[in-house]
Amino acid sequence: MRRERNQYIFASELIRKNRKHHIRTAVLLLLPILIVLLWVVNFTLSHRVLLREEKLTILNLPPDLENYSILHISDLHGERFGEGQKGIDSVLDNVRYSCVVMTGDMLGEDGDVGPLLELIDLMPHDTPKFLIAGDTDGPFIETKAHSSLSVYTDWADRLIAAGVKIVDKPVLITREKGRLWIVPESVYTLDLWRLQGTVEDQLDSLNKRAASLTADDAARIRSLEYELQRIEELKEIKKQFLSTDIQVVLAHTPLSEEYVSDMIAGAEKDNVYSLRYASLILAGHYNGGQWRIPFVGAIYVPELGWFPKDQEIQGLSYVNGIPQYISPGMGSDPHYEHQPGRVFNNPVITKITLTRKAER
Repeated sequence: MRRERNQYIFASELIRKNRKHHIRTAVLLLLPILIVLLWVVNFTLSHRVLLREEKLTILNLPPDLENYSILHISDLHGERFGEGQKGIDSVLDNVRYSCVVMTGDMLGEDGDVGPLLELIDLMPHDTPKFLIAGDTDGPFIETKAHSSLSVYTDWADRLIAAGVKIVDKPVLITREKGRLWIVPESVYTLDLWRLQGTVEDQLDSLNKRAASLTADDAARIRSLEYELQRIEELKEIKKQFLSTDIQVVLAHTPLSEEYVSDMIAGAEKDNVYSLRYASLILAGHYNGGQWRIPFVGAIYVPELGWFPKDQEIQGLSYVNGIPQYISPGMGSDPHYEHQPGRVFNNPVITKITLTRKAER
């Protein structure tokens, strides 16, 4: 006797199968839409420059330096935000600041200085502009023969012509009785007399074979003579520091708590030319982690590992009691080998205003 299949018994099973099929179809349809949406949101964020404003209390700030403001920019990496940097121009329009500080990795690949020059062109010509080189920029002193007899690299010459001060020794800014130094962090650790002896020995060695010098040798001699001059200037500059001066320290890579502690412990207490007397450290390097997860933070930073704390890679924090501001940067660093571009990570320019008033 033939048994007939009861269609009612299997009805719920058919409904379940149809439901699963519809869900899979919906997911397959929605997934590309979601991917495109995320791409659009990320593209908008990574190309929308933000101006972040910070007010920093320095209790011993001279009255004449009240509301002195520093425009801090780092890690441009040769990025362009619209033709002629229009995306930055719209952000800086009507913003007033006392000086501009750039803490390295500003050039593009192969030393392309064009995007940086376009950025500088947006700024008032008479506003002081200071720059230190980052690890991807390379040195700004040329040790090999190049297109001119200048001691500077071609990109450095172009920046200097545009009014930028490349900082390899402290620079004093005065406002009435207020004194503020822009100090490259590297000079604190220099043993000037030992360094002078080393440079003089190298220079003597080259000069002894003057008859057989190559074009590269001549460039090397120019760089050594420049270094000797810098050493002499540093010796004199050290004598000019006062305990009441404000020292703004520039470092491309942020300074760690351990490093700052060791530097302070190794310095004589009455030595004003010391990190001990720093009022503010400005740094960059980490690009805010480059790839970020909203409401979570950076995913991975090569030097720091997975999911580092934000205070380690961006924003204002304190190292051994010294305020350190780490710029979130603007471009993308090639050192993040597997994290190209910026993901959910706005480019940021920061305006830091100094004040004697304690924040409430």
